[in-house]
Amino acid sequence: MHATRQIAALADPTRHRIFDLVREAPSSVRALTDAIGVSQPAVSQHLKVLREASLVLSTARGAANIYSVNPIGVEVLRRWADDLWDDVLDRFVDAAENAKREETA
Repeated sequence: MHATRQIAALADPTRHRIFDLVREAPSSVRALTDAIGVSQPAVSQHLKVLREASLVLSTARGAANIYSVNPIGVEVLRRWADDLWDDVLDRFVDAAENAKREETA
């Protein structure tokens, strides 16, 4: 599974900040609006994008929706980062082996 949707959602600095706040603690739109100083409609729109990227979940609590991290979207990001790291390490091993062969040749 590709992490394109998750990466694109987090590319916006305001969305990234909102996601970081939700990671710290589940939050309402009001709490997020107060924390970052962006209008409520803008925060709601950013949360919609994060929700569509499976990065946050919304749970109704009284009249408010509480947003929390969606582990499914975070898992997609983690797998992508793990694959990226594995590729980098494989290339490093290949480069080290090539350098060693060149030294002994």
